[in-house]
Amino acid sequence: SEKRLPADNQPNLFDAAGIEIEGQQPEVAEEPEKETVTYTRKKSQKGVSKPRETWENLPLLETRVIEPQGVDLTRYRRIGEEVTTLVGFEPGKYYRIAVVRPKYGLIDPTEPVERGKGVIIAPLPKFPIYKGVPDASLLSEILLQKYEYHMPFYRQIKLMAHLGMTGLKEATMVGWYRRTMELLRPLYKALVGEVFRSHYIQTDESTVPVINNDRHQADKEYLWMSRAVMERLVAFFYDDGSRAGDVIKDRTDKYNFEGYLQCDGYGGYTAAFKSSATVRLVFCMVHIRRHWLEVRNENRKEAQWFLDKIAELYHIEHECDRLGFDFEARKAERQAKSRPIMEEMKKWLEDIIVRYSPSSLTGKAAAYAYTRWDNMMRILDDGRLLLDNNLAENEIRPITLGRKNYMFCGNHESVQDMCVIQSLLATCRNHDINPRLYLNSVIASMPYFDKASEKDIAQLLPHKWKQYHPEAIMTTPVRQLAK
Repeated sequence: SEKRLPADNQPNLFDAAGIEIEGQQPEVAEEPEKETVTYTRKKSQKGVSKPRETWENLPLLETRVIEPQGVDLTRYRRIGEEVTTLVGFEPGKYYRIAVVRPKYGLIDPTEPVERGKGVIIAPLPKFPIYKGVPDASLLSEILLQKYEYHMPFYRQIKLMAHLGMTGLKEATMVGWYRRTMELLRPLYKALVGEVFRSHYIQTDESTVPVINNDRHQADKEYLWMSRAVMERLVAFFYDDGSRAGDVIKDRTDKYNFEGYLQCDGYGGYTAAFKSSATVRLVFCMVHIRRHWLEVRNENRKEAQWFLDKIAELYHIEHECDRLGFDFEARKAERQAKSRPIMEEMKKWLEDIIVRYSPSSLTGKAAAYAYTRWDNMMRILDDGRLLLDNNLAENEIRPITLGRKNYMFCGNHESVQDMCVIQSLLATCRNHDINPRLYLNSVIASMPYFDKASEKDIAQLLPHKWKQYHPEAIMTTPVRQLAK
């Protein structure tokens, strides 16, 4: 036990030796004073997120009140409400949306009522992201900024901060984006099916850099595109970056495609469909022409003759367009005027191949054209077919513009996600649909189609959706704006 020390705080030597001094009373130990200490435990803030700090400073511009349905509210009194916050977007402004659900309690507690109906509140509607903050309008803007205006996520976050939505992390935006792609993927699958169930497709492929985590660099992979010409539908697809002709053949086989497939002169198409009885390849006159443009530096006379003949074929097509010929009238015009020209060109190519070395520019151009000429002459048998594959190449152009801004895709899954949104945006462009209005609508609707059949989901595809939303059709076609 502790004993009180002398006043001078010096210890007593006799106490230490256990000796009692005569006349000195033994000291009694005093009870130490008890001190009560009170404190408030402060919880650790590590790992605790404050998501509302990102948007609570945004103005509240919209309130949606959702009342309970199927009940007599005169039997209830309002006892509170539950408020769910969303963040919306309109051009130039981010804002909050309050989804208010009034809560009602039974006025007469003795009144008989169904079990669990003493307190009622409307169910929460389905949002694009479960328990997520972004409204469909905000998710649409994120997609448009990245793939229509080619703005990477980090630049979007900077723009959001300038407009009042501060503190948003890129990881959060990526999470929103991936969930939106999952939401739209059933719609994308329906679109791919519609494309390959048509009878005339143009297709093309383009490179896209994809990060290889094992090699710590970006690999050059290939992205594919197919366009249903008559229906004006576009579908991008990706198969681990492969450029093999089997990538397109797998799709045609899966959907039992029968008809014309127009493409450039890449040998993968010929190898894939060489023995096909249902797929008829048609090549591109523009690609043939490019080789002869190069020949002018080596053999201007021969090159100019061939280029002039191509110009005659295009002149016939332009006259058909000017006179407004339908497909049958165009076919008849081609049989009468284009066929003699194309047969003359074929005989001329046979002569050129013999006279020029295969290693010369002239020999290479002649061989390229001649080996594809029979397929090229299929345009004479169907007035729907076009002379070139330019429409398909135009669909690839946004991919080229985009990769100059976001530089690369992080992995194969990112390219798959890009195919989903690029397919929908390209189809909107082909049907002159305002993509913002379209995405706002379908992103808000898709949560209610989670168990719907592909036939029902297909009603949300742009070319069908616009029948019920004429306000979304651009008065100035989007294709003209792009030019």
